[in-house]
Amino acid sequence: MSETLPVPDPSPVSAAFWDATRRRELTMQRCGPCDRLVWYPRYVCPYCGETSLGWEKLSGKGVVYAVSVHHRPAFPALADKVPYSVVLVDLDEGARMMSNVFGAIPVVGDRVEVSWVPLGDGRQLPVFQPPSEPQ
Repeated sequence: MSETLPVPDPSPVSAAFWDATRRRELTMQRCGPCDRLVWYPRYVCPYCGETSLGWEKLSGKGVVYAVSVHHRPAFPALADKVPYSVVLVDLDEGARMMSNVFGAIPVVGDRVEVSWVPLGDGRQLPVFQPPSEPQ
């Protein structure tokens, strides 16, 4: 991508997620009391209201739950990627995450794994792709 994708500045609660992307690690918070994964980063568990949230490294593998194909780029940096897909991925660990798939358009039920798009400051944007190895 010739231009840089616009991404949010890390907040105090999301900084650990963005730091992990520098190592190409997909992480999410897990609530200690109710043991549920929490996505997007928060201070309070949306399921039980507790504040005991810790970070956990995930496999980055999952199944496409929903797909929306975009034929116009949302940002100039995506102009060379159209058409691309905005997807909801049900991660193997049990959380659902929104992201992109560039390249072949997936269908609901396809297996995918995390891939990384470098950002200008050393962080990596997590996107998804078909598995590199047969599942």
